[in-house]
Amino acid sequence: MAFQPLTLTPLPISLPSSRRRVRVRVRVLAVAADQTPPPPPVPDSEPANSPSRLLRELAQRKKAVSPKKKHPPRRFILKPPLDDERLTRRFLSSPQLSLKALPLLSSCLPSAPLSTADRTWMDEYLLEAKQALGYPLAPSETLGEGDDCPARHFDVLLYLAFQHLDPSCERTRTRHVRNGHSRLWFLGQYVLELAFCEFFLQRYPRESPGPMRERVFALIGKKVLPKWLKAASLHNLVFPYDDLDKMIRKDREPPSKAVFWALFGAIYLCFGMPEVYRVLFEAFGMDPDDESCQPKLRRQLEDVDYVSVEFEKRQLTWQDVAAYRPPPDALFAHPRLFRYPLPMNDRIPEITDARNIELGLGLQLCFLHPSKHKFEHPRFCFERLEYVGQKIQDLVLAERLLMKHLDAPGRWLAEKHRRMLMNKYCGRYLRDKHLHHYVIYGESLTNKTASGRGKNAATSTGDLSILKYETRAGSLGW
Repeated sequence: MAFQPLTLTPLPISLPSSRRRVRVRVRVLAVAADQTPPPPPVPDSEPANSPSRLLRELAQRKKAVSPKKKHPPRRFILKPPLDDERLTRRFLSSPQLSLKALPLLSSCLPSAPLSTADRTWMDEYLLEAKQALGYPLAPSETLGEGDDCPARHFDVLLYLAFQHLDPSCERTRTRHVRNGHSRLWFLGQYVLELAFCEFFLQRYPRESPGPMRERVFALIGKKVLPKWLKAASLHNLVFPYDDLDKMIRKDREPPSKAVFWALFGAIYLCFGMPEVYRVLFEAFGMDPDDESCQPKLRRQLEDVDYVSVEFEKRQLTWQDVAAYRPPPDALFAHPRLFRYPLPMNDRIPEITDARNIELGLGLQLCFLHPSKHKFEHPRFCFERLEYVGQKIQDLVLAERLLMKHLDAPGRWLAEKHRRMLMNKYCGRYLRDKHLHHYVIYGESLTNKTASGRGKNAATSTGDLSILKYETRAGSLGW
């Protein structure tokens, strides 16, 4: 602060007096200060166009700063490709290429070695997860002999299963953890669908697929998945800082669904389908006879089909389904899932002939569309084959996509999976193999597609959804 020179000026002040006036001079000092900062000293030798002088002038004027420009997102910024040496080193160090005997399990391992933060989480929380699921607490590397044992990699896959994407956690946003978790839930959703499909087909041999789908939705729908995680005491690992009961649905259901699916993807890869049943019905305590899992009542014709002898007097439990091994002389790989109609004599000879033809088994049931003799004979062979064939088809294609695209995230694989199994493509697959000639349709459907522009059911765009059922039913593997 610069001070101006002091000015001392005598001020005349009059003091009242009763007798006489006395004039006394009192000196008062007044100080006046200038608040404006003086310009900085400019050296005489500095030129007028000096950069430092211009910067000082800009600082004095306090020029308004322009707003920050918005940069494009990182996904739109082109990055130079890796050179051959770095790319080779990256692939050779990836755990995905470490197992040659287990290509599916190897494709679901993380694309890069686990970091120190990953190992810290495993040391702190993995024992709690294994105890809740009923697994031994010893490290999985001690199980089996050699790296070809799938159970030796359970700790890594179990860690990835719980790493749902959390924007506030830097560890779950890393590429190898994020992609590894999404690839596991992509596989796990189809594992669960196939497991419940086979279970309910054997438990309820005289039931159509409609009620079965309602039972499956009541058990593993996204609304009830948080309840199962809490029943197994796993909710603290999914939401370590939140109260599950007080969270809103949009914050609670997506992470629960991702972790639940990924968990069974890891169990399926390491231990197989029997262990999936054990965790579902023992660790999570699912009860298919619960009142909330029962389908709605509907009118249904009496079923007169053959079923296996063991189905007649009792319902199978999950232990029977998990431990079942087909006899060596079985005609089909899954004889429990196959049913064929009884030989009957009807009033219409054509119906009797059509039914007796099906007793030859083989592919005939797959190619007999429900529009043919659907209501004359209450049979659900085709629908049941279509139901299980769809689940097998989904799981097989998911495994192939995982092994083919090692660096793809789960969401990309899910979209690829959906596009490959669209109705129009399923019809094209049948036509490419010249299988559409063997599909048997009802007269009403044949007349409907034959009229108009002369298209048949195999080439009509509106009836391509029918061919999708034949494709799914035929994928059972006769």
